[in-house]
Amino acid sequence: MSTETPSAWSPILPPEAADRALRVVEEIAADVRESAGEQAEGAPSWLRRGPSLAGGDAGEAYFFTYLDQARPGQGYDDLAMTLLERAIEATGSLQAPPGLYSGFSGVAWTLEHLRGRLFEDDGQEDPGEEVISALIDHVGLSPWRGHYDLISGLVGFAVYALERLPRPGGRECLERIVARLAETAERRPDGTVTWLTGPDLMIDRDLEAYPEGNYNLGVAHGVPGVIGVLARACAAGVDARDLLDGSVAWLLDQRMPEGRGSFFAYNVAPGDAEPKPTRLAWCYGDLGLATTLLMAARTVGEESWEREALTIARAAARRTDEKEAGVVDAGICHGGAGIGHLFNRLYQATGDPALRDAALYWIERTLGFRKPGRGLGGYEMWTVGEGTELNWRSDPGFLTGSSGVGLVLLAAATAVEPEWDRVLLADIPGRR
Repeated sequence: MSTETPSAWSPILPPEAADRALRVVEEIAADVRESAGEQAEGAPSWLRRGPSLAGGDAGEAYFFTYLDQARPGQGYDDLAMTLLERAIEATGSLQAPPGLYSGFSGVAWTLEHLRGRLFEDDGQEDPGEEVISALIDHVGLSPWRGHYDLISGLVGFAVYALERLPRPGGRECLERIVARLAETAERRPDGTVTWLTGPDLMIDRDLEAYPEGNYNLGVAHGVPGVIGVLARACAAGVDARDLLDGSVAWLLDQRMPEGRGSFFAYNVAPGDAEPKPTRLAWCYGDLGLATTLLMAARTVGEESWEREALTIARAAARRTDEKEAGVVDAGICHGGAGIGHLFNRLYQATGDPALRDAALYWIERTLGFRKPGRGLGGYEMWTVGEGTELNWRSDPGFLTGSSGVGLVLLAAATAVEPEWDRVLLADIPGRR
């Protein structure tokens, strides 16, 4: 069935529901603003959020920037600038890792993303010059021994390099990253291409289950993330098409038989006879994979990949049982907000009413997770606290916390396009 694509980003919530969502966003903003000023020296380490994109000042800076676009004149832009400056200063004084979500490249991505949104580029200074230079040197290391993934490895560095374009260093960095992905790729006799997460890069829990390593199928840590950045690299004029075609072919070959509960497992590994069906989430599973695959398909104009992506997405839209979907909280990474936003992005790109209904369902469930008077803006998240134990706690951050929920609700309730989701590899182009 042919569907029409909305010509521009539009609020998916009807007016009354949008007003309710925006009231929640403003409560989140008030609580996150207060918590941002309470960086007490004696706070436990898990509560001191630091500069990171995933859980710190950088991610909160673009929450307040987008909120300022929807609610100008309330000082949100000043707060965003304060948080961005604090993140930059902290990154300069700490020995931060390079990773996108927890390290200096994520703070640099935020700086590039907010240029022209939060502050004007006067052309006189380039505060990202040192970062791109350091990252070019880092990804010049060969053979590459580190992670290849989005969260902390090569894919994440590529997301920053793409955001940096066309400024100096962006293209050189991107070309070096593609070269590292090429040299670490596992090329199969059938022409498919994949990447192994080796045992030397696995945490103890996964190493016990996969002593020879595994092939990860999640956007956050696996091959779908590679596909997303390779497609965008091709669009930027970098020669990566052979890697892209081979990796999509390999990924689609991993589909499980019907009736397993999901199309794709969390990962596949040598000798693994029972791949496990996945939950519904951005980080792992069919929905995140379908969104990134559709982004890649639209970016390079591959209609067959688009058909596959939409088949997977429409099946995910039918998974509304929360227990079966594995959803217990509201965050972006693996919670209701992330699911709602991906379905919203898919709907905005396709006009498919089934994807719209799924988006509305999960946004409503995100609002339903709220407990007024608890956490930040009424949200507590099921995440790691002291002693690395899972527990309910306040989380102000972007990836698993209240700022991310606020961004998703803003996207559902206003006409401000959520271009921040480039960092999730979820920015699907409109239909050609």
